[in-house]
Amino acid sequence: MTHDSIKTLKFATRAIRAGEEPDFREGASGDVVAPIHLSTTFARRIVEQPTGGYEYTRSLNPTRKALETRLAALENGAHAMAFSSGLAAETTVLVSLVKAGGHIIALDDLYGGTRRLFSQVFNGYGITASYVGAADVGEMEAAITPATRLIWLESPSNPLMKLCDIAAAAKLARRRGLVLVVDNTFLTPYFQNPLDLGADIVVHSMTKYIGGHSDVLGGAVIVNDEALYQRLAFNQNAVGAVLPPFDCYLTLRGLKTLALRMERHQQNALAVARFLEAQPLVKRVYYPGLESHPQHELAKRQASGFGGVLSFELEGTLATSKAFLENLDIFALAESLGGVESLIELPSLMTHASVDAEARAEIGITDTLIRVSVGIEDIDDLLADLERALSAAARVVSTV
Repeated sequence: MTHDSIKTLKFATRAIRAGEEPDFREGASGDVVAPIHLSTTFARRIVEQPTGGYEYTRSLNPTRKALETRLAALENGAHAMAFSSGLAAETTVLVSLVKAGGHIIALDDLYGGTRRLFSQVFNGYGITASYVGAADVGEMEAAITPATRLIWLESPSNPLMKLCDIAAAAKLARRRGLVLVVDNTFLTPYFQNPLDLGADIVVHSMTKYIGGHSDVLGGAVIVNDEALYQRLAFNQNAVGAVLPPFDCYLTLRGLKTLALRMERHQQNALAVARFLEAQPLVKRVYYPGLESHPQHELAKRQASGFGGVLSFELEGTLATSKAFLENLDIFALAESLGGVESLIELPSLMTHASVDAEARAEIGITDTLIRVSVGIEDIDDLLADLERALSAAARVVSTV
């Protein structure tokens, strides 16, 4: 299948076929599933001519190439790169585009690991970051300085599920000569395609929905611009944090069911969000699929779905949160998200513990804010589990 013919296929077909077509050439075996190429080096007959373009597996590996071809096809991009983790992908973007003295504009409500990378790693190399609200592109523009090199977005944001108008941010970035990076981990290319909205770079933690089974770590970068790709690909090879072949195989396998999984994740998440909205112990629910979300219309305009992650805030104190979380049976109390199993966590003490307390308070990450990655289990079991845990938490509130 050619690149152009793949582009004509529907998403679910691309998720299965792109990058993994059977090889019918002389001597090939016609594998339906791409083989796992574990060789670290590749022999050649002619000194100056690598066989098939392969010379060393850090630079290029057939299994990784299959995955990268599929990722590009799903994000409507020209090129994709697979990394050993989402943070490795982010690090490669930063070292490629921002030098000492440079400045980054990012959302205030940002994955804790990304904020830690900006504020506790790259700041040591003379790179600064300003954090702004997601909803106001004007606030982004006001934060631009002569040293600004890129704008970094998550939409929805983590953990408060704020949205940014990606198309408006892209127009701003183009007008001011900046690079726009969008982390699309939460919605995946099934529900949202930031490149189509004008973004320059899309990043993913493939550990989440793309892998989908909580058993493989990975990151991805997808772009359209050829010069930008060459710059990033050089550093992918030079830095070397590439995804190993077996992990590429697992991720390829996970991607085959992405369309099915995302539909069920969303169906269950919407049911959970509506259930929580009706509970007296719940102060508010953050989920773009709810009509009560202040950016519900934007969510419908720039994405085809709302995803499987939501957050909500309980009445009470940290003791209330702990009583609720520690009385769940089906929801696993664990960091990460996007697996087939339902996960739940307390950002203030878990995923965002590396964000200082003052910044958490300013953003709105309280000790009663809970983030949920709704899995694909039976919804009746999930709701019953939440109901039991809320009853336990209510007893704590009543004794205070």
